[in-house]
Amino acid sequence: MREAGIAIEVRPSHIHEEHRPGESPVEYVSRLAKEKAETVARELQSQSDSKNRFVFVLGADTTVIVDNGILEKPRDAADARRMLRALSGRAHAVTTAVSLAPPHNSTITRVATTQVFFRRISDQEIDDYVAGGEPMDKAGAYAIQGGAGRWVEKIEGEYSNVVGLPLSLVTEMLRESGFL
Repeated sequence: MREAGIAIEVRPSHIHEEHRPGESPVEYVSRLAKEKAETVARELQSQSDSKNRFVFVLGADTTVIVDNGILEKPRDAADARRMLRALSGRAHAVTTAVSLAPPHNSTITRVATTQVFFRRISDQEIDDYVAGGEPMDKAGAYAIQGGAGRWVEKIEGEYSNVVGLPLSLVTEMLRESGFL
């Protein structure tokens, strides 16, 4: 957002993030993004500072989807290696839901999906990448803007979505809501 010239303040929502049985990947990230935005909006509106009544709150959640399964953040190094082996030599989807809670209006939620195509990754490359620690807090166990970028053969969709926030979608939502 800062790169787009929009001043922001980051406030964690501290919601419980758990996939519910039968919930599709799109339903899952949409629910989490909305819960994040609405939780922070409620917290801000409950404060006595009157300026918080006019704050726009943005919540987002991203997941990686392969074979209709969700790859969230890895639990440990072995889980990260398992995820990267599953992505090696094939395409996967990166799906981000963005929810905007504008002041005095209903929350709106939209979803962006980008297809990412990885070349085949050797076990040694995976081990070295995991040993560096980068995949541990990333959905799908990789950062396209980091060391994993060298494995990407092509993408179909928005690059910033894979980084974690689809800027064109967010900008469109902010315009429609009257923020921009």
